[in-house]
Amino acid sequence: MSKKMNPCRRDFLKTSLATSISFTALGFSTCSAQKETIKSGAGMQFGLVTYLWGKDWDLPTLITNCETTDVLGVELRTEHAHGVEPSLSAAERLEVKKRFADSPVTCLGYGSNQEYHSPDPDELKRQIDGSFELIKLCHDIGASGLKVKPNTLPEGVPQEKTIGQIGESLNTVGKFAQDYGQEIRVEVHGRLTQLPANMNAIFEHVTESNVKICWNCNDQDLVDTGLEYNFNMLKKWFGSTVHVRELNIGDYPYQQLMDLFVGMDYAGWILLEARTNPDDRVAALKEQRQLFAEMIKNAQAKIE
Repeated sequence: MSKKMNPCRRDFLKTSLATSISFTALGFSTCSAQKETIKSGAGMQFGLVTYLWGKDWDLPTLITNCETTDVLGVELRTEHAHGVEPSLSAAERLEVKKRFADSPVTCLGYGSNQEYHSPDPDELKRQIDGSFELIKLCHDIGASGLKVKPNTLPEGVPQEKTIGQIGESLNTVGKFAQDYGQEIRVEVHGRLTQLPANMNAIFEHVTESNVKICWNCNDQDLVDTGLEYNFNMLKKWFGSTVHVRELNIGDYPYQQLMDLFVGMDYAGWILLEARTNPDDRVAALKEQRQLFAEMIKNAQAKIE
């Protein structure tokens, strides 16, 4: 016995069919129409690490300057004028969260100096415990992740031992962070550890899915077989944030880097970690935002 089609569903199907025919008459399908409107890399956004350009801005000034320049994501740093530290009370943490919630600026997380390479068990425990406290802070202020870093492979200790220790420490920190909805972002940083091959070796020990790599734009990215090879070696572990320097200063191949990110349809935040000291940091930040947009547009044009 046949069933009568719901009239709402019938009208929906008729409208869908008509829309599909209209697209076909114009020479392209609904799928190709979507490709026209959603370009690879369209989810990438530009933000700021408060080192160095934001280090003297208190929190209201930081948010205002980010709004003014259309730089709508920020990674906070310790010991900067915005004063977001683990010592904040519960009420103060809620106030930080509210300031960001009432603005278009996203608090992406906290850029810490936590590291896990020390051969001293007490120091390693101190670093891990400190990470736990910062994870709680990130949660309380409405952020989504904590940036940590390896800093070196100590002399006198087999490199494989330290690499394994860093990886296992990241698992411990990552497991704790899961209960707070936080991503652990491991900056490609430090003497020896910023070599892509060593970061790859560290992440071979990582088992927690919320522990990710934060690409950091060092000259070491270009060693051996070059940027594309090293990028591809690590990209399966990329997280929500990337650190870049000024896009128009130095010899780092930033356009090639943006080409690679667009090519993988990266949808995270490209964060400016500035090195210079311009007279007008707001104007300089606006310029960097424009350069970023141009580079993304250039990268998208190459794959159209």
